[in-house]
Amino acid sequence: MRYSQYYIPTLREIPSEAELASHKLMLRAGLIRKAAAGIYSFLPLAQRVLKKITRIVEEEMDRAGGMQVLLPIVQPAEIWKQSGRWEVYGDEMFRLRDRHRRDFCLGPTHEEMITTLIKNEVRSYRELPLRIYQIQNKYRDEIRPRFGVMRAREFIMKDLYSFDRDEEGLNRSYQAMYEAYERIFTRCGLIFRAVEADSGAIGGDVSHEFMVLAPSGEAVIVYCEACDYAANNEKASAALPPAATEGLLPLEKVATPNQATVPAVTAFLGVTPDRLIKTLFYQTAEEYIAVLVRGDDELNEIKLGNLLNKPYRFAPPEELAVKLDLPVGYVGPVGLKEKGVKVLADLRIKTMSNAVCGANVKDYHLRHVNLERDFAVDTFADLRLAKAGDLCPHCGHTLAETRGVEVGHIFKLGTKYSKVLEATFRDEDGEEKPFIMGCYGIGISRIVAAAIEQNNDQDGIKWPLPIAPFQVTILALGQEQQAAAEEIYQELTAVGVEVLYDDRDERPGVKFKDADLIGIPLRITIGPKRLAQGEVEVKNRMTGEEMLWPRTEVTSQVLACLEKMHPGKTD
Repeated sequence: MRYSQYYIPTLREIPSEAELASHKLMLRAGLIRKAAAGIYSFLPLAQRVLKKITRIVEEEMDRAGGMQVLLPIVQPAEIWKQSGRWEVYGDEMFRLRDRHRRDFCLGPTHEEMITTLIKNEVRSYRELPLRIYQIQNKYRDEIRPRFGVMRAREFIMKDLYSFDRDEEGLNRSYQAMYEAYERIFTRCGLIFRAVEADSGAIGGDVSHEFMVLAPSGEAVIVYCEACDYAANNEKASAALPPAATEGLLPLEKVATPNQATVPAVTAFLGVTPDRLIKTLFYQTAEEYIAVLVRGDDELNEIKLGNLLNKPYRFAPPEELAVKLDLPVGYVGPVGLKEKGVKVLADLRIKTMSNAVCGANVKDYHLRHVNLERDFAVDTFADLRLAKAGDLCPHCGHTLAETRGVEVGHIFKLGTKYSKVLEATFRDEDGEEKPFIMGCYGIGISRIVAAAIEQNNDQDGIKWPLPIAPFQVTILALGQEQQAAAEEIYQELTAVGVEVLYDDRDERPGVKFKDADLIGIPLRITIGPKRLAQGEVEVKNRMTGEEMLWPRTEVTSQVLACLEKMHPGKTD
């Protein structure tokens, strides 16, 4: 492809709206243009990348037994109401009404649609298992679309749904998809990690996220370097510390004037934050709930929401002062049961002894507070946010943290959708049973951004070879070198190499800057000095390695180099 005939509207300035490197570079390199908040046009370079990712995904889904379909984007409200998610999705769902006043939505996901389809078509266990997938646009009305295509309102997704007769079959489907995802992201040339994850609005009991590791990733991954444990910090847990063995001391009320925060109280009383009980308040439709965590811990609201399994909200301290007569900054668990408050506590509260907490009296705290003697808890659960330095729940080794971009998520749904949508099949005995389901998503357009987040420098993108828009770019530095550049372009194109030939009448500096910005893996530069010596200059964009190749060996050298640069090749 000749640069002069291709649409690559590069930008020199960094767009003010862009925050992440991927967003800045996708705009500057002419991959995308904004149509509205969270909605983008994909331009020719990006479309080439998307097609390559799509081809890899399709090949691996087919290899794993998937069959491709195309389901409607516009979905009837009835099936969403039957599943109970019409209200659950809330404002994130794009809703519309046709001329007959019937309600529809733009599909944010397709569990209801695929379950309804299979329910009406598959009747016998003999037709199972089934693995059905599609690649199409999805729509979610993000409250704050940001980071370019990373968190967009319209995005491209692959979603596969498995239908099995029993849990054993689901386990096989899940493992097949897990392994297929590993092959996909390896073939895309990405460094990634599979981590345990919360299932969120999709539901189900087991799920894993596939994270492309990048310092700018919005997800925090907690992992163990000594074993294979890794989890999104929304899901991650840690081993409990040993229980305190010191003897119980008498409860003591101490004055702590104007000491209403954890740092202030611990400094004033000369104790460490792990000796303090922090009390947070939430409210459901029925009651106020106090949640206890150690002073050095953070509450994980995802875990709290899963435990409550009902709508809840944070109860501000000022409200508690009015409704429950609890002073701001001085609340604690002692006496809360008498006020009709339900008390939940993180498991680490069990290991504490002679703790410090608020006295529920302004300017006072309690010392030597102990569970059972001084206060009671209704429910214990893992409610804290795991972090680096905790101990691995599997092997006891110290946990570490990194960041990543979620590009895939797989779920064991079980009968969550098949039961409510009455999707059943007949087993060997003629008995009606619900399908056992799984769902498996990949953000096709998100992979583009994630790859850039992982592979960039101050000059631009550094594409992994398998998903690069072109494999080689050729730069002729003057009119005298155009003939040699044309010959190399024709030679490489003839053997199937994807080449972007920069034939523009531009200064060499402009061509070099655009080449680095666009990030094509191999750059062949044809300059007067080297050409006179029968050589061309070659640069590997990913590694920065610079080479000199004989002009007569360019084609063979390119083919050999591309072979070495291609990761994750499969038969």
